[in-house]
Amino acid sequence: MQATTATADRQPGSAVGHLLREWRNARGMSQLDLAMHAGFSARHVSFIETGKAQPSRQALLDLAETLEVPLRERNRLLEAGGYAHIYRQTPLDAGEMTHVRGVLQFILDRHKPYAAVVLDRYSNCLMGNGASERLMTALVDSSLLAEHVNHLRVLFHPLGVRRWIVNWDDVARTMLGRAERELGQSKDDEAAALLSELHEYAGPRLRQRSSSPLDVADVLLPIHIRKDGFELRLFSTIMTLGTPQDVTLQELRIETFFPADPESERTIRAIGKRG
Repeated sequence: MQATTATADRQPGSAVGHLLREWRNARGMSQLDLAMHAGFSARHVSFIETGKAQPSRQALLDLAETLEVPLRERNRLLEAGGYAHIYRQTPLDAGEMTHVRGVLQFILDRHKPYAAVVLDRYSNCLMGNGASERLMTALVDSSLLAEHVNHLRVLFHPLGVRRWIVNWDDVARTMLGRAERELGQSKDDEAAALLSELHEYAGPRLRQRSSSPLDVADVLLPIHIRKDGFELRLFSTIMTLGTPQDVTLQELRIETFFPADPESERTIRAIGKRG
């Protein structure tokens, strides 16, 4: 009886169970589904979630892999279970990231004359090519520009890119929905504050329409820009690094922009020559 009470009262067990249940629900899996895919019994998964059993480190890693939990949250799951983090979080400007930065710069340079940027988990710009800098300068008020400008903020801000986007409702709906999914998964104050700021800029009408299922625009987002007598029709794509074992690398996003028609391509090349 004493052993049962001690196990049930153990704080790490209940904390890790709560997190595991959150991720299982987010993935739309039952305890039985998770157990079958991860190689456990449904009873064992239930005991972990309710704090009646303390999972081993390997059990947590197996469950997290099955649930496709991001590396940052896997560390959080391990910590809740009483174990040390195993996934590093190395700043992109660290010495050991020199080769990675070189690869990223190669991708950015090869994409010219079209814009391309490397974004972190909050959509802060960590790297960009000359074309992205020219596009940002042309479309965003200088008061919003900074060394690591946040691309979500300058998109939704009243003095940002939105002023020149003809199909703003479609772009805003897609981008706000993406931000809600990605920032909503983060368990930190910065993500929550940024999402709240975006909601304020978007207004209630767009907020009500943003919670829609994934569609083709989440992969291929068309953007129609009209400013000072020139028009651009662009689409953007998002790329990630494959099978990273570092939190920073997993959270990087490479956003690349392409002209959607020949006229837009000519306009981009003309802007590049002026720059």
